[in-house]
Amino acid sequence: MAGFAGVSLWMEQLDDALTPRPALHQDLQADVVIIGAGYSGLWAAYYLKQQAPHLNIVIVEAQIAGFGASGRNGGWLMGNLLGEDRLLGPLPAAQRHDGYQLLHGIPDEVARVCQVEGIDCELRKGGVLYCAARYPEQERRLREQLDAARAQGLGEDDYRWLSPHALREQLNVAQAYGGLYSPHCATIQPALLVRGLAEAVERMGVRIFEQSAVIDWKPGQVRTAHGRVTADWVVPAVEGYASALPPLNKHQLAAQSLIVATEPLPADVWAEIGLAQGQAFSENSRQVTYGQRSRDDRLVFGARGGYRFGGRLRSNFNLTLAERELRQYLFSELFPMLRNVRLTHAWGGNLGVARRFHPHMLADRRQQIALAGGYGGEGVGASNLGGRTVAALILGQDNPLTRQPWVLGDRPLASLPRWEPEPLRWLGYNAIIQSFVHEDQVLANLHAPRWRRQMAEGLAGCMERLMKSREPFA
Repeated sequence: MAGFAGVSLWMEQLDDALTPRPALHQDLQADVVIIGAGYSGLWAAYYLKQQAPHLNIVIVEAQIAGFGASGRNGGWLMGNLLGEDRLLGPLPAAQRHDGYQLLHGIPDEVARVCQVEGIDCELRKGGVLYCAARYPEQERRLREQLDAARAQGLGEDDYRWLSPHALREQLNVAQAYGGLYSPHCATIQPALLVRGLAEAVERMGVRIFEQSAVIDWKPGQVRTAHGRVTADWVVPAVEGYASALPPLNKHQLAAQSLIVATEPLPADVWAEIGLAQGQAFSENSRQVTYGQRSRDDRLVFGARGGYRFGGRLRSNFNLTLAERELRQYLFSELFPMLRNVRLTHAWGGNLGVARRFHPHMLADRRQQIALAGGYGGEGVGASNLGGRTVAALILGQDNPLTRQPWVLGDRPLASLPRWEPEPLRWLGYNAIIQSFVHEDQVLANLHAPRWRRQMAEGLAGCMERLMKSREPFA
């Protein structure tokens, strides 16, 4: 793969030639300037234009629409938000219910817009299967997650337990201990969605300038190498790329997630595996795996990647042999018949991660800066919610979107939690990830003694709690 088509399998599949739009070569005045033509920026532009058609909106993009995480993800459109249980749990029951309803409605809202705008992104709302499929501890953890969901008021229509037999009817994994099914998820071809959104907002009058990397920005102004945009509102919608864009780099860091895709699999293999309704799936380990069956019958499968010292962006996503082999090992444990299948594509992307793993949405009305970010791995769906919320905040609305616990409202950008200085971040992250890897290696060995399994799981659980805590890494 070469050029922009080499970004991912999804970008390679596009019919268009991926010719960049013209770059910014002049100074402009706008009502709103958005940095980044990914999901967050495009959704914000879409909902702003829909509700306030008179607004003059400009988007500046360093590469092309879909070059970042929006064209590189695993294609899960989730009705969830990272850390939703911690954010919604303390609320009164009625308010918590409304928050979950808003989240669970994300896939349907995206489907509605796609229908209105004629965007065919191969959306299939088949739900998601969280599988206990490699070692017995996964079943216990999933049952604990189900108990926690019930305690938050979520019922059978939200999460349903699947027996090993019921799981195999949808996804025939080699060692089925059971699973959870949720209907609040769809699978998509993500590049088709981001490119379709770009065309939709252009039809609404939004101007997009590509290959126009932002050199610096401040309240009221965004500057590129060959032009600048002055505006009443600035929306830095950069997610993982915040790592290279002060002052956001103090609050939002880049971590990577890495994905592989197989060659198209024959019908008899898929008849054995399942996923006939477009379901997403994950095996419930701290490796954070995610998979789907693409419309052209490939298995697309990803897992947690890494973190680079200083939160530096990764630009080379030619996965190493070890990175490919880990993902092939993980899906081969689920589907042994794919142990020697050929991988045709491998790619990854930079995700935005906020401290305490809490996504954030705010509008600093004094400086007139609005943003949403820190989505982690839930960004495909969360960015739609973020774009809607940013639009509501800029327009000064008071509605269910703006009353959620992840919305900080009228707060200065500097009030966002900050990440620790290096080397604490790097040391903390790597210690945590190594504990996860060790746990997975021990638990995947079904002959490992009980004391060793308990020790590995206890250490990994402690490290995971530290990762999400309010306390600094130390």
